[in-house]
Amino acid sequence: MKHPKKILMLSSSEYRLMLHGLLHFRNKLIAQGRYPDAIDELLIKLQKAKRRH
Repeated sequence: MKHPKKILMLSSSEYRLMLHGLLHFRNKLIAQGRYPDAIDELLIKLQKAKRRH
């Protein structure tokens, strides 16, 4: 079952805050020896979406 897509509209400051938070969480996972694969996927999606608009 596919979930419907959600669209999140962010201002430039909200975008920076989300990017910073994801990078911080990614670094925390790496420091704990855990895989940041899911966060990497979110970062890629976030940056692709930013380029489209």
